[in-house]
Amino acid sequence: MSEVEAHITGTVWKVEVEVGDSIDEGEVVVILESMKMEMPVEAEDAGVVKQILVEEGQSVAEGDPLVVLE
Repeated sequence: MSEVEAHITGTVWKVEVEVGDSIDEGEVVVILESMKMEMPVEAEDAGVVKQILVEEGQSVAEGDPLVVLE
């Protein structure tokens, strides 16, 4: 299992995946909003979304886990 982590501190603007989705390496899983800019967070590995750890509107810090992949 691997985790997709926030690369910046910000607010979860949009979750682009659902539990059970198969995703490819480099696919956008979450979009964060920071300083009025939308910052896509991409998966570093391919896998299946096992768990989504955040919800839209939630504040996150750099390094916080967002999504768990299997």
